Amino acid sequence: MKKLSLFNLAWPIFVETLLFMLLGSVDVFVLSRYDDLAASSVNTANQAISITTIVFTVISTASAVLISQYLGAKKRENASRVAALSMTFHMIFGVIISAVYVFFAKPILSFIGAEGTVLEFSSQYLTVVGGFIFFQALLSSMSVIVRNHGMTQISMFVTLGMNVMNTALDVIFVLGLFGFPKLGVLGVAIATTFSRIVGTIILAVVLFKKVEKPSIFKLLKPFPKEDVKNIIKIGVPSAFETFLYNISQVVITSIVLKCLTNEELIAKTYVQNITMFFYLFTVAISQASQIITGHLVGAKKFDEVKRKAYRNYLYALGITISICIVGAIFGERLMGIFTADEVVIALGAQVLFINIFLELGRTTNLVIIGCLRGAGDVYFPTICAIFSMIIVSTLGSYILAVVCGLGIYGLWIAIAADEVIRGIL
Repeated sequence: MKKLSLFNLAWPIFVETLLFMLLGSVDVFVLSRYDDLAASSVNTANQAISITTIVFTVISTASAVLISQYLGAKKRENASRVAALSMTFHMIFGVIISAVYVFFAKPILSFIGAEGTVLEFSSQYLTVVGGFIFFQALLSSMSVIVRNHGMTQISMFVTLGMNVMNTALDVIFVLGLFGFPKLGVLGVAIATTFSRIVGTIILAVVLFKKVEKPSIFKLLKPFPKEDVKNIIKIGVPSAFETFLYNISQVVITSIVLKCLTNEELIAKTYVQNITMFFYLFTVAISQASQIITGHLVGAKKFDEVKRKAYRNYLYALGITISICIVGAIFGERLMGIFTADEVVIALGAQVLFINIFLELGRTTNLVIIGCLRGAGDVYFPTICAIFSMIIVSTLGSYILAVVCGLGIYGLWIAIAADEVIRGIL
């Protein structure tokens, strides 16, 4: 295997992450030209779908760590066995979750709070996309395998193809071009699902031609109980950290909806859409660093691990903070892309300055925690998250935003404090 470099690993991950963000945005944008409620319904259905990603996160995170460490230790067969186990588990859980969505789409969405037209639209989407979620599970599993073999460009090109196909089918099915009926939400669901199926097939062909052989599934006999234990040991704490973050965000959103003004709510939405693109480089460097760390730890090159971990962190910090400062300087213009409301623009522009400190902490967390995971240490970040997310982020948001009357500024200060404190820890 060729020597892994940060740049060669990170830039395809950056492009792939950007494309995944755009994939969801295209669905909503095209549907907004069809019906506003239809666009909202897709977001509602995706909330239900995102819950299942925690199950896949457990398997994917642990598989990534184990595969990279085995490859670093030159234990190729062990890495192949974990790859086979990962795909098998993803398929089993994917099929079970798909069946749940097919038979219980409406009850699940009703529980979330969907009703009327939104319930009808979102249940159409969830039945189709959720019913084939096992393809997304397989796609995620195979993407993890090829990435940890250093072939990040492969999954990037597959995601690019999926984006192009999804966008074309969205326009055709939703708007009824070339003689097709206007299918609305159902059209988006079909386009999303079909592009995922094609992407999964292409990635499977590449995987079994360039990386692994179909015979790797024979390595599951006798059943590798030790690998399963390691997947649970590494995966569950990592997934719990993600779960805690989602819970804290739900509570913070509830605070926003009940206690802040409409202008603050709108400003929060637009700022989050803007800042999502600020930390794209950090996400890419974090995932690349995890792969590099896993390989080095497997090879027992511990001094090199520490040196490269902090070097990669400084790269991410320099890039992200530079982008954030420029974004804050041109904050009013960025907010003006979304709205003409002067109050909302002013609020958002000021929040973007506070956001510089938030990204300082978030960059630290994403990269350093990525390196810790690559080394197999998933407990310390989770313990930090339990303390900081609950007390600093969630409770702090209520105290600063509501009790102290700082509104959206208090919200951002609390979230920034959470990220910075976890980064220091």
